[in-house]
Amino acid sequence: QVHLVESGGGLVQAGGSLRLSCAASGGVFSISAIEWYRQAPGKQREWLARITSDDITSNADSVKGRFAISRDNAKNTVYLQMNSLKPEDTSVYYCAARGDYGDEYWGQGTQVTVSS
Repeated sequence: QVHLVESGGGLVQAGGSLRLSCAASGGVFSISAIEWYRQAPGKQREWLARITSDDITSNADSVKGRFAISRDNAKNTVYLQMNSLKPEDTSVYYCAARGDYGDEYWGQGTQVTVSS
């Protein structure tokens, strides 16, 4: 199994930046992709970005140009760099790992609050 821990959230003013981290432990060799999502109260979970084991990245149109996903394999950590933050970005941000054999793992989430 895989254990994921998000960190890096907090309170930031509009226009500022944050870098979220997703640290993976356990059966990390089985991970085929890690994705970032966010979910605000009363809203559906929104997919944001994906990075595969082949280092292929993709981003949602809603955050393309502002958010970027990357990873540090030596640290078993995936990052979400968030720039030009807006109040609408306020949400709980989650990372999820997809295993090679169809399994799925989620972190506990980290709160991002953007003030105007």
